[in-house]
Amino acid sequence: MSSPATEAAGHAPTASEYIVHHLGHLSTHHQEKIVDFSIFNMDTIFWSVAMGVVACFVMWLAARKATSGVPGRFQAFVELLVELVEDQSKAIVHGDRTFIAPLALTVFVWVAMMNSLDFLPVDLFSSIFRLLGIETHHRVVPTADLNGTLGMSLGVLALMLYYGIKIKGLGGWLHELFAAPFGIALAPFNLLLNIIEYLAKAVSLGMRLFGNMYAGELLFLLIALLGSTATAFGFIGQVIAGSAWAIFHILIVFLQAFIFMMLTLVYMGQAHEGH
Repeated sequence: MSSPATEAAGHAPTASEYIVHHLGHLSTHHQEKIVDFSIFNMDTIFWSVAMGVVACFVMWLAARKATSGVPGRFQAFVELLVELVEDQSKAIVHGDRTFIAPLALTVFVWVAMMNSLDFLPVDLFSSIFRLLGIETHHRVVPTADLNGTLGMSLGVLALMLYYGIKIKGLGGWLHELFAAPFGIALAPFNLLLNIIEYLAKAVSLGMRLFGNMYAGELLFLLIALLGSTATAFGFIGQVIAGSAWAIFHILIVFLQAFIFMMLTLVYMGQAHEGH
């Protein structure tokens, strides 16, 4: 992991400037308002799509090389992962799972791939851009961007609404929306509570993943600042702290992908059932 010490002497940024720079996005234009839907974070879009392509390629490669004989390590790992997801979807979703189980597998692999980008050195791309004579912001981890995680959670919300209407019918879904949980006599309150429930599920799903990955990214930046001192203690401290946090962060990366997948399954299961 590189550090601010790599900057030219006399031009090294302060700790605040270093962190602010690394938390900036490669965007279409500068954000001046809290909410601005005209801005696109190009780094988040690029790495999300890139990791989606890589995830699809890995799963396609596993299916292409699958054999009925003794599986190799790669095939055994993929089969173990598929069985894990299948067992979880079977336990949570009671109904047609021809789409739900592959969805859960896709979500887990995709989110895990995006989270794993956090293991890249924090100064890798800024150093590359500097060599090319380009001064720009660039953040690699899409799940450390609230726009990316909320985008995925809105996709899950759309699937919740779709399956709710598909399974119960439009009339049944609307009746549940106005009648559950207190009865049709309190329809306005039921509608308000159900709308809040849908929004809370979507927001919490995205915020949970974002909060954990953003905190991990920020901690990597703080550890990188240890190397800004010219002493051997600073360098050794950076190596030890960075290695220890990276090892622990492996658990966080895959745990958050698993939690996102499980919550997606839970929400899909609730869409298949009534109140």
